Amino acid sequence: MTTIELYKLAGSFAENKDVARDIRLKKIKPLLDEGKKVTLDFKSVDSATQSFIHALLSELIREYGSGVLDKLAFKNCSITVQKIITIVVDYTQEGL
Repeated sequence: MTTIELYKLAGSFAENKDVARDIRLKKIKPLLDEGKKVTLDFKSVDSATQSFIHALLSELIREYGSGVLDKLAFKNCSITVQKIITIVVDYTQEGL
């Protein structure tokens, strides 16, 4: 399993959806395409916007199906980040 430390890429307040898109396309997607599991480590990320999490995850769920969630792990999430991830995952899966 490969760990991606989001703080190093997005800072303590993850808000830039362009950064999230780049993380998805350049880091997460290539690993998934190789069949690897990915841990998204939110250590030191205090909060994130819904648009950041949406840009990070929604296209992955649409492209790979909800089974991709078995290949993704979320680590060190604050309660706020946990709630936003849940919201984004839930409404993205509704559209499948």
